[in-house]
Amino acid sequence: MNAIAPLAGLRILDLTELLPGPYATQQLAEMGAEVIKVERPAGDAARVMFPGLFAAVNRGKKSISLNLKDDTDRAAFLRLAKRADVVIEGYRPGVTKRLGIDYETLSALNPGLVYCSVSGYGQTGPARDWPGHDLNYAAMAGAVAISGTPDGPPEYTTGVPVGDLSAAMYAIITILAALRARDTTGRGQYLDVAITDALASWVAPRYGVWDAGRRAGREITKADILRRAAYGIFQTSDGEYITIGAIETHFFRRLIRATGLTGFDDPALDDFAVRTARTDDIQAALGPLIAQKSYAHWAKVFEAEDVPFAPVNALKDLANDPHLKARGMVRAAGDAQVLAFPVPMAGMGDPAGQVPAVGEHQAEILAQTEDTE
Repeated sequence: MNAIAPLAGLRILDLTELLPGPYATQQLAEMGAEVIKVERPAGDAARVMFPGLFAAVNRGKKSISLNLKDDTDRAAFLRLAKRADVVIEGYRPGVTKRLGIDYETLSALNPGLVYCSVSGYGQTGPARDWPGHDLNYAAMAGAVAISGTPDGPPEYTTGVPVGDLSAAMYAIITILAALRARDTTGRGQYLDVAITDALASWVAPRYGVWDAGRRAGREITKADILRRAAYGIFQTSDGEYITIGAIETHFFRRLIRATGLTGFDDPALDDFAVRTARTDDIQAALGPLIAQKSYAHWAKVFEAEDVPFAPVNALKDLANDPHLKARGMVRAAGDAQVLAFPVPMAGMGDPAGQVPAVGEHQAEILAQTEDTE
């Protein structure tokens, strides 16, 4: 007998567009939830602006098209909300109230409803009405100030929208936690997920280092946080790049042994603080040495010596990376290649493949509300 998907039977109304909300609901859909994407008549703006992104974060959903400013369409949405477990929306603060689909309105119809709002700065505070994107949220959350080179200016260096994705993760976590609480109380609740808050939470490990310095009367700089000896990206003789992460003393000593790097046999370097103070010297010596041999050479040596390393994969390399392939991370979904849900669970099989057209499931979904009128 086949196992049941973890979230089978859960119904989610998804009013979000672009990235944070759709990514969250796509992951919930992978775990078996029925996700109904409620789109404007023109559809999610990402359909046109970023079609590849849209497909990646909306697979496995059903789509209906409603104009929530129209009384008839709004009434249809309210009927759907009566039967839903979760509503997730990504409007600016105050918009759902004006549309008549806010938490107070919907919870009066469905007391067990979990209602999640995802916004840039949250529903309260002086910046609540500011527009923004990932860079802006990362800057306010403290992530930009500690990014880039240790002695350089603030940078936004990640190629991954970490703010949006951190908010998606907290939306998933809190939705599932609220549903668990509902099992006990019988009531849903309102969730105010701010992208800035979510990413600020991810800054916590760095903030802890800063705060420890503050309590000790020492100013902690970006260099204190980012500078690491024998830690970085190095180019090999064949033009490839390899990452090395020999932070701990035993790994550092294995790296010295594996590379034959001379001049760093001083036992004092077994102390992390001393080694960190010599970061520039160590990196300057290590770079030219790594550049003398190919990636394949260093990969073989480092694996044999148990030195932390990994390739720098381009997106085109992911499907053929031996480890990612063994883990089943890149899968076929129709004619597309997709990154699979990263944690195997009972009841979950192949990644969702279908990317819905605008309003594709209109008749099917709205017909289910007829008995609630």
